[in-house]
This record gives sequence, C-alpha cells and structure tokens, in this order.
Amino acid sequence: MTNTVARLEGISHTYGETIALSDITLDFPVGCMVGLIGPDGAGKSSLLGLIAGARRLQQGKLTVLGSDMSSQRSRSRLAPRIAYMPQGLGGNLYHTLTVDENLGFFADLFGLSGKKREQQIHRLLEATGLLPFRDRPAGKLSGGMKQKLGLCCALIHHPDLLILDEPTTGVDPLSRARFWDLIDVIRKQRSGMSVLVATAYMEEAERFDWLAVMDEGRILATDTPNALHERTNTSSLDDAFIALSSGESPAVTSSEQKAALSLPDVDGTDNRPAIEAKHLTLRFGDFTAVKDVSFSIRRGEIFGFLGSNGCGKTTTMKMLTGLLSPTEGDVSLFGKPLDARDLNTRQRVGYMSQGFSLYGELTVRQNLELHARLFHLPKDQVHTRVDELATEFGLSEVMDQLASHLPLGVRQRLSLAVAVVHRPELLILDEPTSGVDPGARNQFWSLLFRLSRNDGVTIFISTHFMNEGERCDRISLMHAGEVLASDKPEVLVAQAGEKNLEGAFMRTLEAATGTENIGAAAVLADDQESETRFQWFSARRLWAYGHREARELLRDPIRMAFAFVGSALLMLILGYGITLDVEDLSFAVLDQDQTPQSRDYITAFSGSRYFIERPPITDMSALEQRMQSGELSVALVIPPGYGKDLKRGRDTEIGVWVDGAMPFRGETIAGYVQGIHYSYLSDLVQRTYGIVPTLSLVSIEDRYRYNQDFRSLDAMVPAVIPILLIFIPSILMALGIVREKELGSITNLYVTPVTRLEFLLGKQLPYIAFSMISYVSLVMLAVWVFKVPLKGGLWTLSLGALLYVIVTTGLGQVISAFASTQIAALAATAIITLLPTVQFSGLTEPVSSQVGVGALIGEFWPATWFLQVSRGVFTKGLSFTDLQQTLLNLAAFIPVLTLMSVFLLKKQGR
Repeated sequence: MTNTVARLEGISHTYGETIALSDITLDFPVGCMVGLIGPDGAGKSSLLGLIAGARRLQQGKLTVLGSDMSSQRSRSRLAPRIAYMPQGLGGNLYHTLTVDENLGFFADLFGLSGKKREQQIHRLLEATGLLPFRDRPAGKLSGGMKQKLGLCCALIHHPDLLILDEPTTGVDPLSRARFWDLIDVIRKQRSGMSVLVATAYMEEAERFDWLAVMDEGRILATDTPNALHERTNTSSLDDAFIALSSGESPAVTSSEQKAALSLPDVDGTDNRPAIEAKHLTLRFGDFTAVKDVSFSIRRGEIFGFLGSNGCGKTTTMKMLTGLLSPTEGDVSLFGKPLDARDLNTRQRVGYMSQGFSLYGELTVRQNLELHARLFHLPKDQVHTRVDELATEFGLSEVMDQLASHLPLGVRQRLSLAVAVVHRPELLILDEPTSGVDPGARNQFWSLLFRLSRNDGVTIFISTHFMNEGERCDRISLMHAGEVLASDKPEVLVAQAGEKNLEGAFMRTLEAATGTENIGAAAVLADDQESETRFQWFSARRLWAYGHREARELLRDPIRMAFAFVGSALLMLILGYGITLDVEDLSFAVLDQDQTPQSRDYITAFSGSRYFIERPPITDMSALEQRMQSGELSVALVIPPGYGKDLKRGRDTEIGVWVDGAMPFRGETIAGYVQGIHYSYLSDLVQRTYGIVPTLSLVSIEDRYRYNQDFRSLDAMVPAVIPILLIFIPSILMALGIVREKELGSITNLYVTPVTRLEFLLGKQLPYIAFSMISYVSLVMLAVWVFKVPLKGGLWTLSLGALLYVIVTTGLGQVISAFASTQIAALAATAIITLLPTVQFSGLTEPVSSQVGVGALIGEFWPATWFLQVSRGVFTKGLSFTDLQQTLLNLAAFIPVLTLMSVFLLKKQGR
C-alpha cells in the first residue's frame, strides 16, 4: 500500500447504456506524475472522478491513500488530502468572483485562516504570475490564466494527491509550458505529492513519469513513455497510441504524413488570393479585440492561425465570414469585397465553428440534408450529395444515429462534411480538433489535405496543436489582437533559432510580451500538516458558501432584476388584475315603450355606481351583435305598453339579457339587476302610496365585520404577497443550485470537506435575505400604492414572512434535486408552486370549504398558513397571540424540507 496512491480492483462504470469503464484493475504508483492518455470518451474523466470521490462508485473496489472510497465517512476524512481540478477552462472557478475571492472561498472551505492563509494565497499568486491580477474577475482571465488560478485553488490546502483532468485543453503552447513548469516547481517543493493527469496533448505526456493508455473504457498499456516507445517501435506518443489502439504500427507516422499527403506543393498552383484582409480592426467599446491585421491566403493553400488564448483568432475568423463587421479595414473574397448579405458569396464559403454547432436531436443524415437545403442545393442532387459525403468522410455506418451520440472524432468529421456540403471554395475552421484523439486528428487532416490538393479548396484553420501547425503551408502567429509573424512553419522555426514550431511559437510570444517564466522560482508555503482536519459541521464553510452566493447574486443583473423588479411588477399586475369587484358594467336598453315610466326605470340603472349606460339598442339583431362583441354586459328590453300596464296595475315583464360567459360574474350581475329592480319597485310604491308595504315580521340587517367597503383589493393584495413569496424565492433558490450543476462548480461540493447541510444552508441564506427585502417592497406597494390598510402588527407579519421565505427557498432546494438544467428547474418550480397556491391555499375559496384531495393539499401547503397570516394582519387586525398556532404550523415545514433537501442532494455525481 505504501507504494500505491490508488488501487483499482474490477472497476466498472456506466451512464445508462453507455459503458465508460470496463473491469479495470490497476495500481497507480505513489509520489510521481501519472498520465492518462486516450481519445475523448475513453473513460479518463470518469476514472479520475472516481479517484477524487466526485463520482459514485458503482462496481468494484477503490482504495485511495489507504482509504476505501465506497464509504462516505472515509471520503469525508480524505477530502482535505486530495485536490481535484475538473475538466474545462476554470471548471472549478466562479467567474463573477475575482482571483482573490476565488482563492479566499477555497481557503475557507479548507479551514485556512489568519496569517498562514494570507501567506499561502500570496505565494500561490506569486508562483503563478497572477499577483498583478488578483482583483480581476475569473471570467475575464485568459484560458491559461484560468487554469493557473484553478491550480492555485486546488493547491490551497497542501494536498497529498493532485488530480488534473485535461488541465491544458484549449490552452496555447506558451501557457501550457508555463503551467507544467509550475507543476514541476511544486513537485520539487512537495516531493511526496502524487499527481494524476489526463491530457489530450501527447507531447505533454512525454514528460510524465508513468502512463496509462486508455480506449473504450479499458486500459491498453501502462509503463513509462520510453518503454511505450520501445514496445511499439515508435518515436512519438501519437504514433504509439495509434499502434496500441489498433494493434499494429502506423503505416504512415505523423512526422511523415505531410510529405505523403501534401503533394503537389501549393506553390506551383494558382497564386491568386482567395481571401485578403487589409488592416482589420475590431473594437468593443474601449477594448480592441483585433488590431490592424493584414494577410493574404492563396487559392488551394492551407493557412494556419496560431495564437495565445483570447488573442483574437476567432474574432478575426468571424469578420472573414461576415458574422462580425470590422470597425476598420476591408475583407476581400476571391477578388471582391465581402458582403455578408450576398448569398452567392456565402455559398462560396464553408465555416466550422469552435464548438459543436449542429443539431444533436437530428440524425447524421438529417443534419446533412438540412444544410444541403439551407444552401439551396437542387432537390434532385441532395440525396446524391449526402451519399457522396457519407462515403468520403466515413459516415456511412452512423447515418441514422443522433449527432449528439457520436464520438467527438466522428462528430468533427460530420461538422466538416456539413461545412463542405455546398462545395465551397473557401473553408474556415476554428480549432476543429480540440480534444480529439491523435488517430481521429490524423483522419481529419487526411480529409483536409484531400480537399486542398484534390479539390482546390482554400483552408483557413486555427489550432493549438503545434504538429498541426507544421502541416500547414503557411502559418500566422497572433497575440493580443496583432499578427506577430507570418510565413512557412520551417522558416519561422529557423528565424527563431529553435528545433521545432512549439519552441519558435514560445520564443516569438516571449519576445512580444517581454515575459520569461514568471514565478517559476517562487517558493510556496512550507510543507506542513494540513489545518483542514475534517469537522462534521463548520460555520466557516457554511459562511463561505453564503458569502460567495451573495456576491454572485449581487453581480448578476438579470437575477437581481428578477428578484426585485420582477416582484414589484408582478405585484402591480396581479394586484390590479386579480379582482372580484364587478363594477362599471356596460348596459343598453331596447325601449319599445318610450314613456316616462320606461325612462324612469332606465334612470334607476344609469344612476347606480355599478352600471354605465351605452347608446340605445335599435332592434333585437343589434342586441345580439353588441352582446356577442362584448360591448354590453347587460341588455334591457322594455316591451310596448309597459307604462300603461304599470299605471293600470297589470302584470308586465321586462327582458334582461346578461352576459354569462363567466359564471361568477354573470351571477353577480344578475344579483345587481334584481337588487336595483326591487329598489325601484319600493321607491315607486313609496311615491305612489306614501308607504312601503311590509311582507314579513322579520327583517335582516347586514353588517360586514371586516372590509366594510367590500373592496376586492383589500382582500386580493394581501393574497398576492404569499403568491410572489413562494414563486420567486423558490425559483431563485432552485436555479442557484441547478446553475452549479450546469456550470460544473457543483464538483466543489463533491471533493471538498463541505457537508450537504453546510452547502444548502450557505446557499439559502442570501436568498432568504433578498426575499425579505422583496417582502418589504411588496408591503410598501400594498400600503402606499394600493391603499390597503395594515390593521395588525407589522412585526407579526414580518415574522410570518421570514418563516415563509425559509420554507419557500427550502422548497426550491427540494425541487433542484430533480432538475438538471435551469430551464427544467424554472418550469418545474413555476408549476409546482403556482398551481397549489392559487387552487388550494384559500386564495378564492376557504380551505375549510374544500373537500377530498383539495382539502388535504391545502392543509399541507405552506402558502395556506401564510395567507392566513397576511390576510389576518392586513384585513382583520390579528395579533401575534391570535396567529401563534398558524405561525407554528408554518415553522413546522422548515425542518421537514431541510431534511428532505439534505437527503435528496447527492455528495457525488453519478
């Protein structure tokens, strides 16, 4: 055990039906740099995630640093000894936080404090050259700087095992070299530290002590790089991997491939420019992304674009395709000025973006057919062209598979096939092979050589792989938006006085930036016993998550607007929109009598505050038309002879037509009509006989105990507050957790000592605080805008609101356990919170009058109890004593939802 940092016995891992790891038994040596190499999807990340404790162990036995990784207790105690840097540029960082704030967050998670904390942070920043950038947000760092910051965060606590998952993918060669120099410095200072690395760059793996070659979830070979070269009789790991994965030595090595595939040389062909850029400049406000870039690419040439991260390569390519308009300068395509609106020009250009931009829900065939039609290929040629591309690009066996299910190498071939479906004369490729294994990259370049030399296609390609740059006819080196040098690869190598293109690239960038290996000689903190002994609960870790979440929320204008402006806006809409008042009803009369008696009857309606008289109705067809259009809510029809019959005491009838499209409103209107009718009759008898006849010895006197004015707003506005305080806080809380899943920062929960309860409470605290601020704004709107009197105690209402938002944010935490995307979380939370609140909480119908399932939901739904508090305080003037049991019922939801959230939240990924 002392010679092994990790021991795997029969490890298998699946994602649904996909096998990621298959029966792996392996020992990783301790105290050395161990590399995992293999294609995308080989299982490297899954294996490292298991060793780090970030993924759940499904099958087999795994021991890391002498601890059983199947035990939650062992993983928790082991977390302070392991540092895990996940895949992706800054995958463990929070991009809205500054460099200093990111490091401070990780220091809090691992319990560093006081002078030692500040010393460790300062030394890490000095060692990585990030000291001048400590106040810059992580999202505004270059790719290489993000990876260095990610490494600093991983190393903050003196780990015994450092796990790096493709830490330099997408990073330029100079930043990659600086990164590995830093790792070497750290290893010299901490001689006992073991390092496990997965990488897509074979030239990096040459410097590792020991390698494990992986493919399709299996281990193909393990040994030192030199031993693998001897076993496969190859000189590069690119060729060694191809030999190990295929079982035979490559017929053409990578160093021989260009000579074998690039003949005849482009210099002997058409020298007319296919694309020409003159003094291109693009500014975003005060920032200059591209500055005075000029170059010319000949027809049939393969032109490479190499540069540091964020140097402007992609921006330049977008200007060449018309996706961005330059601030200054001109672009010519095939001798004509670029016009992005000209379809003929666009049909001569094919573009393959940096990320996969096809439709994952469509099959390979459907993607090809769709783009063929988008480029207006004749219908009778579409199927023939698709079949040609399937054969040429090796896609015949996957034509009916979904694009999202393809391996990365096959997916890139599909992207290239789509880019050339319309037979373009110019092909622009933005880092098309990033993350692709060597074998797939060789196949991809074979296609490019064939397109260039056989079909005469001009190819403009950006890449971070130096061996790909060597395959280009000419290359351009770019940094900070400017072109530093442009010529044939061998010429640039000779000018720099280096042995290869990577050395020439780094020498050129160093000369341009005036930097050497910054921080390589810096001394990190002395190796010491970690201060991060595991604690089952730590207020520091809880506060670290709460403080970090509050900072991110304050710096996110969209979430802030949704939290505050959204609440106020919805309050105004719902307060005025949800009303049960039936007033200002439009009515008109078809008066067929035209007597003083009929006009007297009409006056009884027009004088009421409930009705507004409209122009008279001319006939029954007009009545029907005006009722259908919604112009009238009530129509009265007074028959001929009404006045005579009334004076003679004969029975007579008046027709009343009521719009009953909304039953509640229709019943209310009918009640108003009856009330006005009886009031008119009583007044008529009083005027005629001087007395009002008594029909009964018993009379009813109505008294309203609350809301004597019978204002709907006084009832509905206090009810809107519970709706908004369950809707918005729940959504924000659910999105706050699911957002970490989408961005990958949830990994920090998996691999650090923080517990699930600390994580949940820490993230919940800021949303409780912001929800209470929102509550204050809602109460102010209710009192000052809607003029709803606050008759009870404000402190009682505020206590109820505090308990309620703790419950509603807890509800959002529970919902987040089932959602994996922010869209799903938003939709689920909106449905789950709104429907029961509106239907069963007593908003329009008291819970006591409901029966069956509705009554059960109402009793066990938190909005029911806070609605009683809100209406009780606003409308009834109830005190704390009156609402004490209701507040206790509301508080009972808190421990239940918290325990559910802790139980449902997983401390490992699947």
